Amino acid sequence: MGIEIIRGITEKNAASRLLIEVLENYPTLNGQLYIGYPILGTFETRTPIDALLISPEIGLVIFDLVEGNIPGDFQSRQDESATRLDAKLKVHSSLVSKRNLIPNLSVVTYGPAIPNALNDATAEYPIANNMAVEAFLDSLPRSPDNEAVFDKLLSALQNISTIRQSRTKRFVEQENSRGAKLKKLEEKIATLDSAQSRAVIETVRGVQRIRGLAGSGKTIVLALKAAYLHAQYPNWKIAVTFYTRSLKSQLKRHINNFCISQTGEEPDWTRIKIIHAWGSSGSEDKDGLYYQYCNLHNISHLDYTSAKNKFGYEAAFRGACDQAIGSQIIEKPVYDAILVDEAQDLPSSFLQICYSLLTPDKHLVYAYDELQTLSGPSVPPPEQLFGQTADGLPKVSLAEPSPNGATRDIILDICYRNSRPVLSSAHALGFGIYRKPPKDKSTGLVQMFGEPSLWTDVGYSVKEGELSPNEVVRLSRTTRTSPEFLEDHSDSNDLIQFYTFSSSEEQSEWLAQAIKCNLDEDELQGDDIIVINPDPLTTRSEVGPIRGILRTLGVESHIAGVTTEADVFFQSDSSSITFSGINRAKGNEAGLVYIINAQDCHASSYNLARIRNRLFTAMTRSKAWVRVLGVGTGMKAVEAEFNKIVQEGFDLNFRYPTEKERSELSISYRDLESTTKKKIDKGKKDLIALANSIESGEILLEDLGPDIIMKLRGLVSEQ
Repeated sequence: MGIEIIRGITEKNAASRLLIEVLENYPTLNGQLYIGYPILGTFETRTPIDALLISPEIGLVIFDLVEGNIPGDFQSRQDESATRLDAKLKVHSSLVSKRNLIPNLSVVTYGPAIPNALNDATAEYPIANNMAVEAFLDSLPRSPDNEAVFDKLLSALQNISTIRQSRTKRFVEQENSRGAKLKKLEEKIATLDSAQSRAVIETVRGVQRIRGLAGSGKTIVLALKAAYLHAQYPNWKIAVTFYTRSLKSQLKRHINNFCISQTGEEPDWTRIKIIHAWGSSGSEDKDGLYYQYCNLHNISHLDYTSAKNKFGYEAAFRGACDQAIGSQIIEKPVYDAILVDEAQDLPSSFLQICYSLLTPDKHLVYAYDELQTLSGPSVPPPEQLFGQTADGLPKVSLAEPSPNGATRDIILDICYRNSRPVLSSAHALGFGIYRKPPKDKSTGLVQMFGEPSLWTDVGYSVKEGELSPNEVVRLSRTTRTSPEFLEDHSDSNDLIQFYTFSSSEEQSEWLAQAIKCNLDEDELQGDDIIVINPDPLTTRSEVGPIRGILRTLGVESHIAGVTTEADVFFQSDSSSITFSGINRAKGNEAGLVYIINAQDCHASSYNLARIRNRLFTAMTRSKAWVRVLGVGTGMKAVEAEFNKIVQEGFDLNFRYPTEKERSELSISYRDLESTTKKKIDKGKKDLIALANSIESGEILLEDLGPDIIMKLRGLVSEQ
């Protein structure tokens, strides 16, 4: 394992760099070294630890770093840092025995340039230079079987022990109920992995990108990072922005809790803003970065209705942002740092707007789901995204090394929300891995990555074959990237189930009764359940009958953002069941997710990739169980795909498409704007009517004229 280095913010760069070199070459020690973390606050001051080593063998070691050759009052600094860290950790009962901290806590002043630094390794206030630090570490007592304490230490120091817990206090009586299983699941996800820690703490001057699949913790990471930056730079003006309105309360809760855990104080909400990407006029709660940009530049602001009417439903925000920046962006700094969640749902022009609103150091962090659109990188490379300098060089390059060694491009490949069967099934259905090929196609795939390596980037391993065009490959998720505890609480055939009904009425009745059972017998709470209708435009009408049946059964329900405020997703003060369209469901999660009307995924017309993406996104909202419901023969075909997934042991076994096939997929199943779809639908109806009239003899081919007949024949022969 060795020592993993997490490089936080520090003013002691030289001493930090030399300490890292020493520990990276120290052969007999495992653990994590944090630079500039944690931040320990009292009502008077907040001070980051210079460096902290956490090791299962030797416990905790605080390094008091000295840049020059004069140690100063190192005794007082050692006392203060040890006392504060001891007090922080002792509030965690699992780390205390008889008023004493269980892990050993040591402190040393490390000054690489201090001559004759090591007095006595066992001294009350040890001090070591570059030559003596290994001798000090060798002198510390070893505890080889301390892995459990190590994990608890990480959880306490990372301040996330309560993040995955239920939004309301959970009471269970049955040892093996769904509620009891969910409680145990929430307790197991108590630490960040090294990639997540790096994403939180490592800070670069310029742009930083965080990529990861659904459930990899991007939103939690961004909230922690915002709190960390706010604690380090309390005078900075920081914006945390997003697209899904219901994320606002979640982000605010996390940032508030993290700040209190790190500094002992609530954040200064005048310096850190949780602000929607779009925004509108009115109260401060309606503010948005796009709206601010328009006001700064005296540009007319478009609200959603105006943008939709002008650019169409799918392109409303993209059109508004494109119009706002025009041919040239003028920079007007407002923020010292901007953190962007859900970047895959935001247009490139919005990220350019964010970049223009930053002070010269350009602290921009954007996170996105590598698979949220499934059709490859949903956000352009930064070299393309942020343009070029006057010299023709890219303004942003993630390949450029940062001075402190911090990582500019971080990939989160471990999924902590979805079990392996759920995640693999979602991907298989999203891509159409086991979809039966249409008669005129060589593959049943709906979409595919342009870069095969993205599969391994997001946590799949090649089990058989290879990821190359026209080669058969079998991909599987490992226990590292899909932890076993996410699936071993239930049988695999209970984790995910598909149901086909003969009518919408039958679907509604079954679902209402199932939810009633979940509440009465499974010990689930109202906010443990989400019902998702993948089509956001039909949600209100489609869920109405189900909610009506629930009402007769005495079960409360609401439609997120429709029968509630726009920022409200769960109603944790009641047992109300959340119904949602796919757009508002993004960024949220629950123990049990029901998906209705999945039969649309069997459609063979345009926008099939988008429709499949909706199912993928809906399935990945689940922390434990998924139920996919649909109606008719279309749903039977979707269920047949799932049955094939089960037969393959939840592996993805397929022939990787050729470049030609990938280009055909992007044409056959491409997204179309609503105006284009209307033209196609009208054209289809007109062609069918024309064909019927010709077939009946009402219209003769000669009536069309030779030019039209020749054009039709030419178009048909090309297909």
